[in-house]
Amino acid sequence: MVPWLQDPQEPFPPTAKALGQDSDAPGLLAAGGELTLWRLREAYSRGIFPWYGPGQPVLWWSPDPRMVLQTAHFKLSRSLRKTVARFARTPGCEIRVDRDPADTMRCCAGAQREGQNGTWIVPEMLEAYAGWKCVHGIEAWVDGEPAGGLYGISLGRMFFGESMFSRRSDGSKIALAALICMCRELDIAWIDCQQNTKHLASMGAFEVTRAAFERHLAETVPQPAPPRWAFEPRLWQHLGIALPAALNEP
Repeated sequence: MVPWLQDPQEPFPPTAKALGQDSDAPGLLAAGGELTLWRLREAYSRGIFPWYGPGQPVLWWSPDPRMVLQTAHFKLSRSLRKTVARFARTPGCEIRVDRDPADTMRCCAGAQREGQNGTWIVPEMLEAYAGWKCVHGIEAWVDGEPAGGLYGISLGRMFFGESMFSRRSDGSKIALAALICMCRELDIAWIDCQQNTKHLASMGAFEVTRAAFERHLAETVPQPAPPRWAFEPRLWQHLGIALPAALNEP
């Protein structure tokens, strides 16, 4: 039986008690509770995240293995490198950070995804995350319109990726490339990807055990958080993309 969280301060069960790979819901740890900021911080600090659909109770997950993207191992294909370099050098193209994280979440919630009907980014999740200062949105804009973006949670020196959206070809990939640059600049070595997808694997993400993931969290979450989340054109140098001197100015 999956434990039901009734008391607002009731702790999560040990993550080792999450349902195993032989179950119908691998990684499911607990159900119930509310999306308070206290509960969300406790969850992410331990590698637990909420994921559920409309009409369901809050479901809390701790999968094993866990998909992560080590920022040092991010892979840029030849074609994507050309796309990112062209974006970085083109007037009217820019990366916007924390323009409106709640709106970035809404864009992700409205994104059409193959094989999925609806979204797990339900209204109560939007409301809860919108008031959490640890949530960040990174977007690629072209000529005053969003081409794509993503949002996630930053705790200490750890970033937890949540969802992405694209409105133009490679829009979300450009935003991810910008996130990689910021993470390298801020000494953030891992991005949590939660679940294994071919899309993320193609860019260097791979699976680690839950134990290894939790050890990394224990080292990085308590560290001082970056004083500022922002993107400057010079950060493209972390991907080996050189810009003319005039474009390096913030």
